[in-house]
Amino acid sequence: MENMGSLEMAKAIIMGGCAIGAGLALIAGIGPGIGEGYAVGKACEAIGRQPECKGSVTSTMILGCAISETTGIYGFVTGLLLIFLAPNIFLGKL
Repeated sequence: MENMGSLEMAKAIIMGGCAIGAGLALIAGIGPGIGEGYAVGKACEAIGRQPECKGSVTSTMILGCAISETTGIYGFVTGLLLIFLAPNIFLGKL
């Protein structure tokens, strides 16, 4: 009977740990959002100062935004894995 209580406690700890980890992983979406907004603002300033270099500034800005967005995507995928996949893996071993 005592073993059953510890098994339930282990399951609760695993589920709680996965939920906390997923929440922390999804915080990774804040950084790219701030960075991309800052980059677009600076690109608009640069185009406003020198309209003739619009093409090169825009292409560089889009490339930089695409690269920085991967951080948010990695965090999102990690969060999804912690919510849907990790509990089944850890609970399957109990």
